[in-house]
Amino acid sequence: MSTMQVALAALGGVILAVVVAQGAWSSRQNKPRQAEEKPPSGFDVNRSEPSLEADLGHEGAHASAQAEGSSHEPDASHHHHAFSQSAHVADHDQAGAQDLEMEVSHLMHHADKGYMLDALIDVITPIEIDTVVAGELALSHMPLTRRVGGKLFTIEGLNAHRGEWEVIKAGQRYSAFQAGVQLANRLGPLNEIEFSEYVLKVQRFADSVGGEPEFTDMLEEVARARELDQFAGEHDAQLIFQIKAQRLAWSPGFVQQHAAKLGFVAGAIPGRMVIPAKAVGLQPILVLSFDTQAALADDPSNSAIRLLSLTLDVPQVEQSDEPFRRMWFIAQELSQSMEGTITDDQGYVLTSNALANIEQDLLALYEVLASRDLASGSPQARRLFS
Repeated sequence: MSTMQVALAALGGVILAVVVAQGAWSSRQNKPRQAEEKPPSGFDVNRSEPSLEADLGHEGAHASAQAEGSSHEPDASHHHHAFSQSAHVADHDQAGAQDLEMEVSHLMHHADKGYMLDALIDVITPIEIDTVVAGELALSHMPLTRRVGGKLFTIEGLNAHRGEWEVIKAGQRYSAFQAGVQLANRLGPLNEIEFSEYVLKVQRFADSVGGEPEFTDMLEEVARARELDQFAGEHDAQLIFQIKAQRLAWSPGFVQQHAAKLGFVAGAIPGRMVIPAKAVGLQPILVLSFDTQAALADDPSNSAIRLLSLTLDVPQVEQSDEPFRRMWFIAQELSQSMEGTITDDQGYVLTSNALANIEQDLLALYEVLASRDLASGSPQARRLFS
């Protein structure tokens, strides 16, 4: 081999080494940011959402999944973009089968925990009986499902000893019963078909315990349901902030580690983290979500996440928890520690003026809900806006 051939071969080797090194460097530069090997102090990797969060279908329906784009400054007219009003009155018929299944599971969860009927949001049917009935007998004749269509349905008993209404229990005796079905929820108002199904369920139970139900007028109740549904549709809101990666994308582990430092725990499905409510069984205070497929990847460390959604379901959280201020604080902390930009769900950068307007909108909404005895975070509001 000539001297020139040797030189060319050496040069080719050098060029190849440079190309390989450059490729490796580029790969490292483009690889999503990874979590630190040591978890943050006090972080339990096994800690997760403490309650059944079967209402994820709703959050999925309301959560924004915006494509990446350039952020831009809004004017005053854009401040409402992060403050998303629910449009369930018009859209509930288009809800997917998965959302409906999750909604029903959510209703069943509340039914299992027990709740007291409320004339504000329920149709209530008294059932008079001639003799005291044992709880065991009443339970054996309860309908198999605790729903009518997509509405929560239950039967309560008047405890013969304490004189209080309660969810029927074994070992107790009852001097009267009352049945109820919810007038409206995020699936829409109670309709004539659902009311007829409700009547059949109640009548069968009443016949089995020797009782006589006193039904209210169907048309009046359906009209009341529509009015309540209209009010709920006009005053239902979810507040959504987005955090977009400025430079490098994030891996799921990187997101989870930074969120855990701010009090988030693993949610019920991959790609979801929550700040739990103070009481078990209630909706979380805040939800942080990202691409589910990224969390389910065979090697999540190579999954590139460039967008997070931080969501507050306004009617589900008590005003006293100051969820909006907590939400803004968390968004700022995440954006700083993860090098991200905070926008609304339309991609507009949130300014101080926009935030002030959103907070004023929230305060007005809280006042209206309270004026209807549906204060944010109350049992009635949580059931109506579910």
